[in-house]
Amino acid sequence: MGFSCAVASQENKDGKGIRMNNATTDGSLELDVKDFGPIARAQVNLRPLTVFVGPSNTGKSYLAILIYALHRFFAGETGFGFRRMRSRVGLFFNHDQWDLSDDVVDLLLETGQEFTKRSSETTKNVVLTKEVANELRRRLDGNALPLANEIGRCFGVGEAGALTRRGRASSAHVKIRQQSPSGFGGTEHALTLGRNSELLTTVPSEVAIPVNRDASERIKGYIARQMSVLDETEKGTLDRKPLAMEILSFIGDLVMPSTIGTLHLPAYYLPADRTGVMHAHSVVVSALIANAPRAGLRPTTHTPILSGVLADFLEQLIEIDHPRWPRHKRRDDLGTRIERDILGGSVRIDRSAPTNYPRFAYQPEGWKDDLALANASSMISELAPVVLYLRHLVMPRNVLIIEEPESHLHPAMQVEFTRHLAALINAGIRVIVTTHSEWLLEELANIVGRSVAPESKGSGSSNGKVALRPDQVGAWLFENKLRPKGSVVREIRLDETGLYPAGYDSVAMALHNEWAELSSRAENGS
Repeated sequence: MGFSCAVASQENKDGKGIRMNNATTDGSLELDVKDFGPIARAQVNLRPLTVFVGPSNTGKSYLAILIYALHRFFAGETGFGFRRMRSRVGLFFNHDQWDLSDDVVDLLLETGQEFTKRSSETTKNVVLTKEVANELRRRLDGNALPLANEIGRCFGVGEAGALTRRGRASSAHVKIRQQSPSGFGGTEHALTLGRNSELLTTVPSEVAIPVNRDASERIKGYIARQMSVLDETEKGTLDRKPLAMEILSFIGDLVMPSTIGTLHLPAYYLPADRTGVMHAHSVVVSALIANAPRAGLRPTTHTPILSGVLADFLEQLIEIDHPRWPRHKRRDDLGTRIERDILGGSVRIDRSAPTNYPRFAYQPEGWKDDLALANASSMISELAPVVLYLRHLVMPRNVLIIEEPESHLHPAMQVEFTRHLAALINAGIRVIVTTHSEWLLEELANIVGRSVAPESKGSGSSNGKVALRPDQVGAWLFENKLRPKGSVVREIRLDETGLYPAGYDSVAMALHNEWAELSSRAENGS
């Protein structure tokens, strides 16, 4: 289910209403992060293709994992991360239904009636009152601890407060800002991570929600049926609060995309060292299962055995070819493109008969027999999860986060894979990558450059003609600072040479200067 909603008005400091354009779920979402891990300050706008670059130990993975945790929480993901129809029930049922005041119950029931009426009218918007919007905000704010726990789980720490920047006594702070396209108003979620985590949400005073018949027919049908029962029943003989809570949860489903932007989309995370995980995943899982019966005999520890990112990855590998919920089969298998253009063969999954445990194999083009993935090249093992995720899990309007996609790839293959990343954007998938690759950035610059060249507007990846607009791509540089001690993140844009200035040229120049000095000394015999 994907919905967009329009902010009707918001009162400014003078009490005057401000008219705003429709907010879009594909618009810019800003993250403002302070004192989180090694990051002193980061302000990042998440684009369809977002690239984190910079020296090691500056927080690229920290920010990527944080974004993944936010997606998991706000998308209401469970297990494989497939969204249920009522995916965010927990966000709005975290208070007892009986704490709804009678006035708010009346307003919610009136709003439910408006939804059922507008489904057949020309006007498709339902405007929420200030009281209903405040009820949504209040229930969102009550999710500080569950959100902090999910962030801690993804990082594999007992408490999210442990992620505060070292040397700082204060808490870590994360702000999520979703602006309307016109730049006025919008929403903000301010999360404080520390001993006492806190979430404060700012929402417009009035929100107009478009009624989408196809996307919400089932929930609206339920509301309509309950409303008819309510109308035919004597006042007081039917419990109205559970119905009001159902309506509130439905409204939350509609409102969330415009308040947390693309964070309502399901996300998948491919961690670094995928080669090692692909080779050893069966050993890791077997060890965890073997130790499970003795868990109560060991001293209690607050440190998880695995980070949530790695645990999710292992779980998805184990069940990747038979999801718990059915998936729509994509016409164009994006994984097959990578197999054809880079791997020179296909990635296959077989399951052992006794345990139904997956075995991953590689079949080179022209071979009749499979090759165990452990015996294939490290490039095959590194890209195999990408192929499998694109084939079985990741769909359009999902988010794929990849750490160091250039690992174990020859520079020519790094360039080719960058084109495939751009092709994912054109297929409707959003991508976030962390990288140290100069080749990736240079090809990405060419991909953006092609968007303004009339002769290169194709969409194929194998012929190098894939193109992305500048507004579809964001590159962010992580730099170490002494004051404040930690890393600061800033956006880097294409310079006058048509490249992203990530500092690689200074490394190349230093190497060249040393080479020139050594050559000169050799010629002079000194």
